[in-house]
Amino acid sequence: MLLHICCSCKRIEGKTLSTSNKGSIINIWVLIVLKESLKPFMKHMMNSVSHCFLSKLMALQLQVRGWRDDDPSIFEITIVARLQGEFQVTNGYGPTKVAQVMKEHWSTFIVEDDFKFIASIGLNAVRIPVGWWIASGPIPPWPYVGGLLNALDNAFPWAQKYGLKIIIDLHAAPGSQNGFQHSSSKDGSQEWGKEDENIQETVDVISFLIARYANHPSLYAIELLNEPLSPGVTLESLNKYYKACYDVVRGHSTTTYVVMSNRLGPLEPKELFPLANGLMGSVIDVHYYNIFDDLFENKTVQQHIDFIYNNRSSELNFITTSNGPLTFVGEWVSDWRVKETTKEDFQRFGKAQIEVYGRATFGWAYWAFRNANQHWSLEWMINNGYINL
Repeated sequence: MLLHICCSCKRIEGKTLSTSNKGSIINIWVLIVLKESLKPFMKHMMNSVSHCFLSKLMALQLQVRGWRDDDPSIFEITIVARLQGEFQVTNGYGPTKVAQVMKEHWSTFIVEDDFKFIASIGLNAVRIPVGWWIASGPIPPWPYVGGLLNALDNAFPWAQKYGLKIIIDLHAAPGSQNGFQHSSSKDGSQEWGKEDENIQETVDVISFLIARYANHPSLYAIELLNEPLSPGVTLESLNKYYKACYDVVRGHSTTTYVVMSNRLGPLEPKELFPLANGLMGSVIDVHYYNIFDDLFENKTVQQHIDFIYNNRSSELNFITTSNGPLTFVGEWVSDWRVKETTKEDFQRFGKAQIEVYGRATFGWAYWAFRNANQHWSLEWMINNGYINL
């Protein structure tokens, strides 16, 4: 049984952040460019033609230069989502405040006593998400700030002290592998894996992490990439990346498990098997949530529980083989879209998932240990009797 904790900043709860107004910056930039581009033309015309002729030519100039409805300098912005990932946190606080904000977060959000508690309830490992900038030294690229590496360093002696193992999870790759806030996408774009240089940059992050922690007794596994999204991430680029990272990890350790996350989106559940079958110590990671897909919109409590025992059980059995990669339910949560539920309903739902996901040959991890949303916080769920391990 594994537990996911957040050592990086997937979100800072309880704070409303204001980010820079990109729309305003774009507008100002366009106007300045247009104004500067008109200067030579204006100077020439003032010296050679009448005011009347100039007025006509100015009207012509503006028309030719694109003051039309389809011109990119005149646009309407529709905000479809507000991202609240680490990029938005660090960019929103700005360079004068962000270092102190993040330092306080890293030093207080997860502490040694939490590792003690995790061990006391019978869990044996933690999955810790990190961003690619962890390998960028004490002064990472804008807008990130140094300190994440120190927070991860702290986790290792704590884990060793309380008999826990650590899975390092690369949760945010350069360019974003899925466009979601937890991959630190700056604007919802998904750029990871499109260029060889980008893939190699990410391989270098894994190389940095395994070189730093390979000899520590608490390192159990490295997850090479969290939730790559298809079709933006192709199977070809993902296999290329996973194989390169596997070779890097094995260059430092023969015992560290190498976790490969399945792609999100319509796909073949065993699409990574041709690669993973030939790799010793490989693990396939799947994430099971009964909340995001419209399939779960109108299900009752009992229908959700039946879905776990029937559908999820079948999905897990399909990818669990006797001679293939190990299977890992790397994220799940005891929450749903059902309204007017009781404590007993949550207990039954959590019990069903623990029973089914406990069959995964590598284990499971709950998202997350601590969260402002009570049902997403395993700490709260256990302390209040909603989940029993």
